[in-house]
Amino acid sequence: MLVFCESSTERFIDKVEKLCQRIFSEFRDDNLTKTMPGILLDGKGLALQIEADLAVRVTRIREAAGCAKPVLATILVGDDPASATYVKLKGDACRRVGMESRPIFLHQETTTEKLLEAIESLNADEHVHGILLQHPVPPQIDERQCFDHIAIEKDVDGVSSHGFGRMAMKESAYGSATPAGIMRLLGHYEIDLSGLHAVVVGRSPILGKPMAAMLLNADATVTVCHSRTVNLPTLVGLADIVVGAVGKPEFIKADWIKDGAVVVDAGYNPGGIGDIELEPLKERCRAYTPVPGGVGPMTIATLLTQTVEAAEKALR
Repeated sequence: MLVFCESSTERFIDKVEKLCQRIFSEFRDDNLTKTMPGILLDGKGLALQIEADLAVRVTRIREAAGCAKPVLATILVGDDPASATYVKLKGDACRRVGMESRPIFLHQETTTEKLLEAIESLNADEHVHGILLQHPVPPQIDERQCFDHIAIEKDVDGVSSHGFGRMAMKESAYGSATPAGIMRLLGHYEIDLSGLHAVVVGRSPILGKPMAAMLLNADATVTVCHSRTVNLPTLVGLADIVVGAVGKPEFIKADWIKDGAVVVDAGYNPGGIGDIELEPLKERCRAYTPVPGGVGPMTIATLLTQTVEAAEKALR
C-alpha cells in the first residue's frame, strides 16, 4: 500500500499538469496550426445549377401563361463598353433559361426626365416582369431618382430605396443582386455566418450597404469600412469573413487577412483582377471566391431568379 504525504501529492499533480501542457502544446503545434487549402466557392458552377432549375420554372410559367415568357427589360444609357458587355451577358443568360431579354438603349445625352419616362412605360407594361437600369448612368442623370422610380414589384435588381428598406427590415423584397448572390453562395457551401465578425470594405448603395444589411440579418457582427476609415488593415485583420467591394484592383492586401478567414471578392477589374490580393490566401483561408467565376455569375443568376419569381407572382 502506497501512502503519499501532502507535499508528494502536490509534486505529483504538478508533474502531471506539466506533462499534459507539453502534450497539448505539441499536438497544437503539429496539428492545429497546419492550414488546409481554402474551399473554392464556385459561383460559376452553382449558377449553372440555378439556371437548370430556372429553365424548368420558365417552362411551367409559359405553360400557364399561354407560351408568354418572363421578360427582363434592361436599360442602357450611353455607350460605355463595359456596361454594354454586362447587358449582353445578362441577355445571353435570359435566353439560356428561356426568358426574353428586352434591351432599351438610350443615347449618352439622355436627361433624367426622359429616363424616368422610359421607366414609367416599363412599369405600366404588364408583359414586363423585371426592370434593370444598368449602372452607372451618365453624370447628368439623377441615378437615385431613377432607381427609385422602378416599381418595387419589378425591382428585380434590388436597387430602389423602398426595396432596400424592406430587405433591411427582413420584409419581402428583392435583394440587391450581387450581395444576394453572395449570400446564396455562402449558404450553398453551408458557411454559418451567425456570430462571425464580417468586415465589408465598401459602402456603395447597391453593394456594400445591402451586403452589410444581409450579413447583419444572418446574425453576423458587421463592420463597414470605406475611404475615410482609419487603420483599415487592422480592422480587416479582425474579420472572420472579408467582403471586398471597392472597385480597385487588389486594394485589400493578403497580409491584412488572418488565417482561416472566409474571403469574398466582389470586385472585377481589367485583366480579371479582383479587389483582394487573393493568390497568397488560397492556402491559408477557410474559403474564397475566385475572380472570375465567383461572385459575377451569382449576380446574374440572382437577377434571373428574381425575375422568374416576379413572373410567377404575376400569374397568381
